[in-house]
Amino acid sequence: MDFDYFRNNEGSSGNGKRQSLLSSGWRPFHRDFDWGYFWEIVSHDTQELSQKSINLVSYYADALGRKDYSWWANILNVASDYTRGEFQKFWNYVTPEPLMPDQRYKEVLSTETPILQFVSRNSIPIDYVLNRLQEITVLRVLNLLGRPDIITQYYSERDFYFPVEKFANWERLDVINTVYAYWARYDVWLQIDPYDRGRRQYTLLAQDLTPLINKATYDLAVMLSGYQSRVGKVYSQFPIRTFPADIQNFTDSVQQTILNQNQLAVVVHGEPGTGKTAWTQAVAKEILVPLGFVIFILDHDAIANFVPPTYLERICIVINEADNLAQNRASEVAQYNNKTEHILSLLDGTLYQSVIDESGIQMKQRLVILMTCNTTERLDPAMLRKGRVDLMCEFTERYV
Repeated sequence: MDFDYFRNNEGSSGNGKRQSLLSSGWRPFHRDFDWGYFWEIVSHDTQELSQKSINLVSYYADALGRKDYSWWANILNVASDYTRGEFQKFWNYVTPEPLMPDQRYKEVLSTETPILQFVSRNSIPIDYVLNRLQEITVLRVLNLLGRPDIITQYYSERDFYFPVEKFANWERLDVINTVYAYWARYDVWLQIDPYDRGRRQYTLLAQDLTPLINKATYDLAVMLSGYQSRVGKVYSQFPIRTFPADIQNFTDSVQQTILNQNQLAVVVHGEPGTGKTAWTQAVAKEILVPLGFVIFILDHDAIANFVPPTYLERICIVINEADNLAQNRASEVAQYNNKTEHILSLLDGTLYQSVIDESGIQMKQRLVILMTCNTTERLDPAMLRKGRVDLMCEFTERYV
């Protein structure tokens, strides 16, 4: 009896959710007969087709041949849920399933939304900010894709579809089970999985997501600095043309090298007030952002735990006061508070290449690192070796 009670309640819950789908605009998906698909079954699965056909005829014969009921009751029994369910199983077997993503879609980018922040006084919320960046990227890609060609959902042994002409936005779409959407023009799939408390996971699947990600992340910047960590846009107070002539000439060299190399490290040094930080902001705003670079500004705490996201094709990392981070490891001070190894790993490219994103997006990234310091004397000599820092410039004129 307990089992029957549970089963009845489960059925009531299922009916309620199915009614909820119907009332929110979803419609039952009717699978169409396809002669080509049926011929493939006849040719390659003859034994199974024969067995299922015999079983279906047997169900109908049993429904029509019951001796304890009148003939008209037997005819009505043909339309019962049980017999209709068996026919539906047979129909689903001989007709093609709704379109679904397959293993051809190698590139995957997922996000949970909305992102929850867990703040700790002992560390800056790097994971939260990077997850927020990924959420923004996925939602921007969906905005670029626009209205999909199909939206389907499977629930309670039935397929449903949402009329695309009535689609408004993803937040208003009723999601009970996994939802799939497809854009034929871009050959991109979206998978939506519902979580508790209204949270969802959006997963993009495609053969090549890079062009869409590049468009979606244009003009984005990330600051990882204590409780000021956030995702936004680069702000530059002083245009490059307002800097001294020698700095403008150096900037031209930086720009040309960015165009010619996949990886570049630049160090600018000088006394406080000579415009080093303002220059990095101007370069990021006027040169790197137009080229599609996502800007990451890291403070002392963030540098030790940061690995550039692998789904981004072009990344710029700005490190201010590098002489306080990458101090000479031979000095006693550097033994207690030193991030030299992390910066060297970034310069060598080993850090961001050491972990491949499990989502599957793997590409050859372009990386630009801009570092400022008051003096190069405290920097570890390993930083300034050939192949790590490509360009250096001293700022001598008081600017700010």
